[in-house]
Amino acid sequence: MPFSAPWSRRDVLAALGASGLAAGCASAAGRLLAAEGGQAMRPIPMAEGGSVVQPRREVPVVANTQVLVVGAGPAGVTAAIAAKRAGAKTMLVERYGQFGGLWTGGLVLLVIGHIVKGGKQVCQGIGEEMMRRLEKLDRGICGRRPGVNPTVDAEALKYLMAEMIVEEGVDVLCHSWAVNAIMDGKTLKGVVVEGKSGRQAVLADQVVDATGDGDVLGAAGAEHERRVYNIGLPSRIALLDRVDKNASAKAKPPRNLGNISPIAGVNWVNMAGPDADGLDVRALSRLEMNHRRQIWKQVQEIRKAPGYEPVCLLETAPQLGVRITRILSGLHTLMMQDVKENRRFDDVVAVGGAWGCDHQEWHIPYGALVPRNVENLLASGRSISCEPRMADLIRVIPICFVTGHAAGCAAAMAVADGCKVRDVEVPRLQKLLKRQEAYLG
Repeated sequence: MPFSAPWSRRDVLAALGASGLAAGCASAAGRLLAAEGGQAMRPIPMAEGGSVVQPRREVPVVANTQVLVVGAGPAGVTAAIAAKRAGAKTMLVERYGQFGGLWTGGLVLLVIGHIVKGGKQVCQGIGEEMMRRLEKLDRGICGRRPGVNPTVDAEALKYLMAEMIVEEGVDVLCHSWAVNAIMDGKTLKGVVVEGKSGRQAVLADQVVDATGDGDVLGAAGAEHERRVYNIGLPSRIALLDRVDKNASAKAKPPRNLGNISPIAGVNWVNMAGPDADGLDVRALSRLEMNHRRQIWKQVQEIRKAPGYEPVCLLETAPQLGVRITRILSGLHTLMMQDVKENRRFDDVVAVGGAWGCDHQEWHIPYGALVPRNVENLLASGRSISCEPRMADLIRVIPICFVTGHAAGCAAAMAVADGCKVRDVEVPRLQKLLKRQEAYLG
């Protein structure tokens, strides 16, 4: 039974002694920590015999929702909006204090993979709605025309995503990292999150994993693969509009100038980076140090070029560009051969395009979002079920927002129908997606 605040260490020792538990009371009392502000005491880990032991503890339930979306990148934001528009009580959990994931916090500003041969745009729905609304904002997006991959401004997009989430009335829990799954056998009942408020539980009828890294599906025991891939760190450089064109015309242009953004004189610079394990904090720490030092030195080299002296480093992305980590083993695994053969699926819930607008559209079946062995869970974004060769098509922004859209609608339908996500009636799901302006081929 939890203690009620305020309790001092002396109070705890006295209580233990009075109840006949004086023996070992120092150790027991050491497991209890009184929080500031009169909050209840909670157990803390203890060092014992070279190991650290975490005592059993009660985790407070801070929310009980119908659809829980974990991760507020392009997949998560679209999933939350889609679920709420479909009538479900929805909560969105995000580890940072901003929305957009790698689209904003990772400075992956180029929208690529939504257009096919002939200039047709196939990734539509809520993600397309975002881009239309960005067009109405001053310097929100550039290169927005048929057959062209546009570039967004991260700050405009952060604002817009927050605006849309507030408009829909989605409940939000930021600064909260999903650290565990709440399971009843093979059924997911919610997630445990951790942040400045400590550990808290969010219960839900259905959960959409939009973390990118598959944090929820991994914790829930869903079958998956763990892969390594390039990890880079995008950045932005500024004052390119002050380059002395007369001086620069006499020399070879410097490297690493990047690509235009909606802000005059500001380019965004991508970085491939080496293959690494995006779930290994040691590897991530090493890359953070190396990449930030490398970017600074690259900008100094740019400034040595004639005419480029005013150029400066505007910012490095707050988060590393982790591209692939956990990949779901779903009811259907997307194969590159499916794309090459222009294969169609009866359970299509999203359509993907081409990086260079140079090949045909391809179907994403509902089965690629559904785990084989866990209930009440859907994957979205870059962690949906696919073979390694599909990585570059699956992980781009438009595929994240169309698979997030599909997952959000499916989760809301499962709640409304009182069924498992694997039993959702796909024809009805397709009709719902089309009502929300999705394109399904």
